[in-house]
Amino acid sequence: MAITRLNHAVLFVSNLARSVAFYTDVLGFTPVDMAPDQFRGAAFLRASGSTNDHDLGLFEVADAGPSRAGRTAVGLYHLAWEVDTLTVLEQVAARLAEAGALAGSSDHGTTKSLYGRDPDGLEFEIVWLIPADQLDEAALENRKRIRPLDLAREKDRYGAETRGGVGISTPA
Repeated sequence: MAITRLNHAVLFVSNLARSVAFYTDVLGFTPVDMAPDQFRGAAFLRASGSTNDHDLGLFEVADAGPSRAGRTAVGLYHLAWEVDTLTVLEQVAARLAEAGALAGSSDHGTTKSLYGRDPDGLEFEIVWLIPADQLDEAALENRKRIRPLDLAREKDRYGAETRGGVGISTPA
């Protein structure tokens, strides 16, 4: 048995319309018309570059309080979505900042990451991965540290339009 990748995630949200608007307006997901009749408080979305049937399911929970995961309860910390280029990562950073949803950014050596929070405070990561043919010992060693992300420096080093993840998360 071999699991190959995450196909979709499902989140419980407190306001379905607000969450759908966030994921479509800020992150570019598109609605998929597939919610069964018995799930009136549900929406399914696909990421813009995805070939999945759907990438995200949202289920509304009436009168829900904030998630206590990681504070007083176990639960999911975050999901990570990949982008193709550092230019796209920079564009996502601007959109998240404009929406008041950018929680931080980090250089993890082999990955360049943004962190955001949706309207319910659920955290997610947007990541660009160094392609396999550009990995070096410094990037591999820096996986053991979290450093501030300098997007301008990374664009100079790897190229603003270099497709990330090639040979890592996507075939070479």
